[in-house]
Amino acid sequence: YTGGIVTLRAPASTMLRVPALDFDMGSTAMDVVEALLLCNREPYGELCDQGMFSDELPQHQVMLDSFWLDRTEVTVADYARCVKLGRCKPVHEGGASRFERPNYPRGLVSFDDARDYCRFRGARLPSEAEWEGAARGRAHRKFPWGNLYNSRAANHGRFAWSETSKKDGFEELAPVGSFPSGATPQGILDLAGNVAEWVDDFYGPYPDTPQKNPRGNGSGPRIARGGHYQSAAPWLRTGSRLSADPDIRRPYIGFRCAKSARRVAPQRLRPRDDD
Repeated sequence: YTGGIVTLRAPASTMLRVPALDFDMGSTAMDVVEALLLCNREPYGELCDQGMFSDELPQHQVMLDSFWLDRTEVTVADYARCVKLGRCKPVHEGGASRFERPNYPRGLVSFDDARDYCRFRGARLPSEAEWEGAARGRAHRKFPWGNLYNSRAANHGRFAWSETSKKDGFEELAPVGSFPSGATPQGILDLAGNVAEWVDDFYGPYPDTPQKNPRGNGSGPRIARGGHYQSAAPWLRTGSRLSADPDIRRPYIGFRCAKSARRVAPQRLRPRDDD
């Protein structure tokens, strides 16, 4: 392998390789001001304040080894295969059967549920740094697709949840991959909106020093990234963070899996036609 993007055919999924990269993780003070201005344009936006985005500070340098990341969020059908084999816990939708279409992202899973599924795949949850590195890239993109907000690039909502936007074509969940214009330059889909995604870190303040392959250690809340179908534009940004109780199961929190590049067997790689 000499470069470019390669796809991995794992059980019921496609993974893309994210090359090793150094990038600036988190937000600058100006990024936070811009997020506030974006929030101010929302219905009831006068209620927004900079404190909503303060956990994105400080911006700090991160160095990541190459890794693989699912091209899309894990689907209802993907997860069902794991349940059928007795390796994952069944999902109790609690009357939310409208979220159970096979090509919808698998929400209603706890942090442990998500981690168990990835282990079933021989994979793991991405670290928060890996997730942001894939979404932001070396170019320090403000959104996975670029630097400008695009209302049709992600399945999302408004600041006032009572005024959930249907302009993107969906009131709640959407089938994975429904927003190709929201892909990263590498082709990773749905890193903004649809469901927020569990990452393998505890929630806490950022360090102010350079980090190599960091993983947030500690205890307490976990982190979900990327915003979801109820999130307003500022929470689709690549720097946005969501603190979440690891035991909650919500339709708007799902996940995707990752794998360290060095652990992928070469015979399982299949180059794309455009490599």
